[in-house]
Amino acid sequence: MEKMGTKDNLNIKTEITKIHYNKDAKGALVKFLEFASIFYGTGSRFKNLLYDKNILRPKKVDAFVISIGNITTGGVGKTPVVSEIAKYFISKGEKTAIISRGYGGKFSNKNINVISDGERIYYNARLAGDEPFWLAQNTKCAIVITSKNRYKASKYAIEKFGATKIILDDGFQHRKLHRDLDIVLMDSEKGFGNEKLLPAGPLREGTESFTRIDRLVIVSKNTDHHTKAEKLARIMSKKMKVQTQVCRTEPDYVYNIKTGEHLDAKAEITALCAIGQPEQFFNFLKDYSIKEQIAFDDHHIYKEEEIPQGIIITTEKDAVKMLDFNRTDIYALKLKTAVDIETLLNPSTL
Repeated sequence: MEKMGTKDNLNIKTEITKIHYNKDAKGALVKFLEFASIFYGTGSRFKNLLYDKNILRPKKVDAFVISIGNITTGGVGKTPVVSEIAKYFISKGEKTAIISRGYGGKFSNKNINVISDGERIYYNARLAGDEPFWLAQNTKCAIVITSKNRYKASKYAIEKFGATKIILDDGFQHRKLHRDLDIVLMDSEKGFGNEKLLPAGPLREGTESFTRIDRLVIVSKNTDHHTKAEKLARIMSKKMKVQTQVCRTEPDYVYNIKTGEHLDAKAEITALCAIGQPEQFFNFLKDYSIKEQIAFDDHHIYKEEEIPQGIIITTEKDAVKMLDFNRTDIYALKLKTAVDIETLLNPSTL
């Protein structure tokens, strides 16, 4: 792989993310973030205490509810896992609804927005949000709804569409809705970063939240081997006393987003993305001759003039926001996700 340079189109939020995964980071900003973490941690622990002591109680709906979430902030790779679980349920004849907050979309998530009814996709990625649109596009027959009120959205999916299985996309911290299974994902390389709470680190909650985890999935994006992830899974299983397995995420092929044509690995390309962990995406393209790497902030809404000339390879999550561009040289990387859904869901308990 040849690289002529990396261009970052990033703001302070992304610069802070770099601190989250650098245990040696120092300086005035780090001190300020650590001070702010005290208040964040106090609020987080207090909220969890209210639920743990049954002072606040989650609301139940008449369906089996599964949450797929993170302990850390984005970029772990949960969206493909959400899709695989939904496909599994659908293959079993279950009416399945995916409920997402719809981050990055233009729709107000104060409303209940039906992105797909399982037969038709009603809105584009700019309106729906990149992840909900991708889920609707790649998970045939799944109902996809965006709303910050997961309880009302779940009830709507049950009453309007007859949903029997509800999957909360990024729902671990959303304790207002009762769930029957909490699945948490962890990146095998990034781990828990500097192990500090937001905003000084990537942790959304402290260690008190670990007792709520029913299944832990170690996501491995290593293109050469998954040995480290498998070792980490064994360690975390013993440490946290929770069923743990590895999800293997690897490059599959690169295709033109307009024609579907596959791209030869000998091509000179520009790698471009707007995701939580861009370096992992760039590493997936190591077999290509990369003349430039361009990273935007996560969920960035692209303008056509921002895209340089020449062959572009981006992620599928980014590609859905470029479908209406007047370009025929934009390609997306298709990833393959290998996870043992039968073991993960333990069907005997469902």
